[in-house]
Amino acid sequence: MAAKRIVIAGTGSGVGKTTITIGLMAALRKRNWQVQGFKCGPDYIDPTYHTAVTGRPSRNLDSWMFGKDLLKEIYLRASEDADISVIEGVMGFFDGHSPESDVGSTAEISTLLNCPVILVVDCGSMARSAAAVVKGFQAFTEKANIVGVIANRVGGEGHFHLVKTAIEKECQIPVIGYVNSEIDISLPERHLGLIPSIERGDLNSFFEKLGEIVAKTIDLNLLTQLAEVPAITKTGSSIFDVKCEKKVNIAVAKDAAFHFYYQENLDLLESFGAKLSFFSPLNGETVPDNVDGLYIGGGFPEQFAKNLSEQTVVKQSVKMAIADGIPTLAECGGFMFLTEAIETHDGNRFEMVGAIPGKTVMQNRLAAIGYREIKGMNGNPILTDGLTARGHEFHYAVYIPSRDVPYAYETESTYGKKHEGYQSRNLVAGFTHIHFATCPEIVENFIALCRTWR
Repeated sequence: MAAKRIVIAGTGSGVGKTTITIGLMAALRKRNWQVQGFKCGPDYIDPTYHTAVTGRPSRNLDSWMFGKDLLKEIYLRASEDADISVIEGVMGFFDGHSPESDVGSTAEISTLLNCPVILVVDCGSMARSAAAVVKGFQAFTEKANIVGVIANRVGGEGHFHLVKTAIEKECQIPVIGYVNSEIDISLPERHLGLIPSIERGDLNSFFEKLGEIVAKTIDLNLLTQLAEVPAITKTGSSIFDVKCEKKVNIAVAKDAAFHFYYQENLDLLESFGAKLSFFSPLNGETVPDNVDGLYIGGGFPEQFAKNLSEQTVVKQSVKMAIADGIPTLAECGGFMFLTEAIETHDGNRFEMVGAIPGKTVMQNRLAAIGYREIKGMNGNPILTDGLTARGHEFHYAVYIPSRDVPYAYETESTYGKKHEGYQSRNLVAGFTHIHFATCPEIVENFIALCRTWR
């Protein structure tokens, strides 16, 4: 079991922690280390980069969604045969569910996993002041184990030594390296076309370049020394243990338009008895034959709306399957795909499946963002009465029904409660991305529904 683990945290969003994290992963892989990637919070994009660089599925760690034991279980299960785990933080180090606590923050996750932290600091236009920033983060809580600093966007080696001298004198922790501000290493294709680009290996040369840059100015030997901490002990059985042989076959849409899935959601479906059959609506693949359920996750259907609208046979296969009563769970982008149409920012309308009355309209500003605790509305066959689950919303689209519709969920956030989504017969759809590990009964109910339908 890997004992080495390190958190790459930032003083805030935009300081370069994702780029540096990926660079460190690439540099360690160059040394033939088995690197396991993790991402704090409910992000889907950054783990895709981790997976591409490391060759291992990256996992999300979230201390608001999961309890301490489940958080450790997800970490241990993924990292047990790795040489080192590199955990990328979310937003600023202390940013999480609430401004009044560390819940859901990178700081809390690092504490729960007894994990040393490297703090990424944007040192542009700073020298001694960088030490004040680091010292403030050290002093904010006694729990945070900040063991080192990476100085990003420095003006050169001379500037780096000014920053390094100040931080090491005032904060008594090493500055293990830097990245020069003149180096253009911003992440390409962060959204549109990300999945196919990575799967084709189009970004391999970029990853290699990034790894070389990081290895040149960051002390990897010191990094791995700082990552050496006692192993976490595994206790009890796992919710991911295989419960039974395969009982049902569930079709899962997966391509550039639909690829927002927590890996644990797919793992739990398999653990509870589902065989997963992946298909690509965007590439003209219809719902596979002999499947008993349908799972359509989120992604960017609005970016591919024209292409999806032209897949007439695919849309018809999905609509017919749902009309036949096949149990279907659709989240965010999948929900949008099942409506009558998507209207894009430029006002164009593209016809979609039409299994849900109404349309989705793209806005220029966020329609919803943040954590959600959800309950199923009356009649919800997957999130049944009395069950609650946790997840998040992040979307620019709004759903405009063409008539009164039965909602799928009641969601609660820091802004209050609301009803959202759509349900009818065996179809459940909504904007909320649910993490199945927060309520494994969802998986049991979904599979039982598939068996009954078959």
